[in-house]
Amino acid sequence: MRLLLDENVPRQLQQVLTAFIVDHEIVHLLDLPGWSGTRDESLYPRAADEGFQVVLTNDGRQMQREREVAAIRASGLHRVEYPHRHSGLAGLSIAIATVVAGLPGALAMLEEADGQRLITLRGVDPTPASRLRVIDPKVSPPKFWFTSL
Repeated sequence: MRLLLDENVPRQLQQVLTAFIVDHEIVHLLDLPGWSGTRDESLYPRAADEGFQVVLTNDGRQMQREREVAAIRASGLHRVEYPHRHSGLAGLSIAIATVVAGLPGALAMLEEADGQRLITLRGVDPTPASRLRVIDPKVSPPKFWFTSL
């Protein structure tokens, strides 16, 4: 499948995806001459005309704008989004983790799809409580903590 990464997708994500997803063509919009700044109403039909089958975007609000929804529907393209609002290194890490974990399964599903699909990749929760398990052995010693050595 030909996958177009929307302008809001970090270039670093493209580098990671091309290393892990080798059976699909992954193109960043910014690498296509004259495509930068293309409005979403024009992007989807243009991408379909250029032979793309999937658009990956971080624009979670697209599906709440009537004209953009109409353009997506009319294009017949699959749309995959990975919405998140985190910035900096943490945001990039979350984007990479979310997309790398979810996109291969999504692409496999899309290859079997009998029509257009809209997929949202569920994000990784960046809060320390959900991402880290921290044990203070003085407070909650693991089994054999005091009997070892």
